[in-house]
Amino acid sequence: MTGAAQRPRVALITGAAGAIGGATAHRLAREGYALALADLSAPDAASGLPDALRLAMDVRKTEQVQTAVAHTLATYGRIDVLVNVAGITSFGSAQGLAEGEWARVLDINLTGTFRCCQAVIPAMKAQGRGRIINLGSVLGKNGGNPRPWIDASEQNAAGNVAYGVSKAGVHTMTAYMAKELAASGITVNAVAPGPVASKMTTGLSPAIRALIPVGRMGRPEDVAAVVAFLASDDASFVTGEVIDLNGGMWCD
Repeated sequence: MTGAAQRPRVALITGAAGAIGGATAHRLAREGYALALADLSAPDAASGLPDALRLAMDVRKTEQVQTAVAHTLATYGRIDVLVNVAGITSFGSAQGLAEGEWARVLDINLTGTFRCCQAVIPAMKAQGRGRIINLGSVLGKNGGNPRPWIDASEQNAAGNVAYGVSKAGVHTMTAYMAKELAASGITVNAVAPGPVASKMTTGLSPAIRALIPVGRMGRPEDVAAVVAFLASDDASFVTGEVIDLNGGMWCD
């Protein structure tokens, strides 16, 4: 995991204070990465990763994204891996969705991911190597988990159309960037989880949980394991992929 100068590779993780971001940070730390952990508030130093660089960053603010990237480069000299976890959920029906909520979700989940990708591309091109790993979702593929024709109440506690569209956009952006950046030694992939046990899914209907063929919710560590593979040299021939991780809810 070290280069000629025996320096560890560097991973910048957005949304690092959340369940998936935290699990990813711990997994990459075990793999030997130096870490830059970014979230709206700098992640807690008591997280078990005392040596990590901790950054306050709002993905809606281009200048904050650029500052976080610059701070990471000033501290470590490089960014080998960007893991875009930062995002929000949104609930309710398309009929009731306020236009402002639509804009908020897309600004954070889709445009925020784009801002972070765009900010690291120059450094990765200069290095001749990089890994960009975006967090998508099964909801960007399957039209949503609720079954309102069976139970209309399911819609109120499940990701809505704005969330699904934002993640479908992340999937498409991943494919475009993968082709654009391949010749620069940069791979771009996405992980599309199904329901993952976290604070964001505590209100998920038992009926939706019952749709998972393997019989359990995903774990943040499940996502982290796939991210670690995509970040590794073993994945050097994998780019432009959206890897499903949903316990069999959606297969393609």
